[in-house]
Amino acid sequence: MNPSTMTPVAAQADLERLCRDLARHAKEASRALAVVRGELKNAWLEGSAQALLARTAEILAANAQDCAAAPALGLNAAAVDRLTLTPGRIEAMAQALRDVAALPDPIGEVVEASRRPNGLEVRKERVPLGVVFMIYESRPNVTVDAAALCVKSGNAAILRGGKEALATNRALHAVLRDELARCGLPEHAVALVPVIDREAVGRLLAMPEWIDLAIPRGGESLIRRVVAEARMPVLKHYQGNCHVYVHDPCDIEMAVRITVNSKAQRPGVCNAAETLLVHRGVAARFLPFAAEALMSVGVELRGDDRARAVVPAMTPAVASDWDQEYLDKILAVGVVDSLDHAIAHITRYGSGHTDAIVTTDLEASRRFVALVDSAAVMVNASTRFNDGGELGLGAEIGISTDKIHARGPCGLRELTSTKWIVIGSGHVRGE
Repeated sequence: MNPSTMTPVAAQADLERLCRDLARHAKEASRALAVVRGELKNAWLEGSAQALLARTAEILAANAQDCAAAPALGLNAAAVDRLTLTPGRIEAMAQALRDVAALPDPIGEVVEASRRPNGLEVRKERVPLGVVFMIYESRPNVTVDAAALCVKSGNAAILRGGKEALATNRALHAVLRDELARCGLPEHAVALVPVIDREAVGRLLAMPEWIDLAIPRGGESLIRRVVAEARMPVLKHYQGNCHVYVHDPCDIEMAVRITVNSKAQRPGVCNAAETLLVHRGVAARFLPFAAEALMSVGVELRGDDRARAVVPAMTPAVASDWDQEYLDKILAVGVVDSLDHAIAHITRYGSGHTDAIVTTDLEASRRFVALVDSAAVMVNASTRFNDGGELGLGAEIGISTDKIHARGPCGLRELTSTKWIVIGSGHVRGE
């Protein structure tokens, strides 16, 4: 049916039908996946890796269409770079599939087990969540990563990438779908929303009977929309307002290195530092070296009065700087009187994502770890390590700042739930 010839009512009915069928088929596929052996899931991952490389030309041709259309969609240079694929980036995607294949299968893992005094055998095992609806922007590699993690953990995936990557995502999905069929896995285990109509997202978010979890990856406005409309749980974080706190005493050289890496290694990601806090006892010794190193790589520093008294070249900070997620080469800098003042600042302005302390004082680091309520707390390490691959998960489907079910980088285990299994021999319960 040609949407341009349809009445608004007919178009809406058609969209509702499309979304309902997509979700229903994914639910059916998830039930089949729940009992698929790990070897078969790994065969699909390995086969998909080989197929990505074999079909590189096809994928790059589709990506070229998206890149050519990007300026008309208002994408800036950084967004176009995230969208662009190269043979090297496709090789990296293939390697990510192999990396996931090499990870232990979480399904059926016994989390705990015991025998009750009455003879009942009790155990808790990992089971799939069911259907995961992934909504994301720009990055085509998310299509492959999300599909890999979902299928390996026994879940069906519904993928909705941004309109700027539609041709690329279709090409990638075709590879994954063809390999599902070749391996004898359900063809709807990985589904791609085939339309760019934003209303499709809302329709799918209203289908909790078929979709078990929604995961938005993108800007804060996208995430807030998903949270507002979803009728199923949402795995998410709103912002990555991450802090580095340099305590007195510390290793100055180490503190400079960690600060620069946290801010400038990749400033446009959620685990990049946005605020630097410095204890007053070390500010005069640390800030001149840190400012020079940061400015030399193009970072703009916005300091409070005490920081600017040490480094006058800093731009004066304003109140809004402390709760900003810049996602750019901008860093707010403040001087604090104590460890507790730093913790209070992070508690007020932080987003619960990633915060770091640099110090040689073991007791101070223990207090910081205990009192900073974030998904990841770093001691003498860059905030950039809050990443699934860096923390040993192999890959991640997102980072959560929630406290129930999953927190921090989410990989295979975080895409599972648990089930109690109780085995008796005619047991009945008395009063």
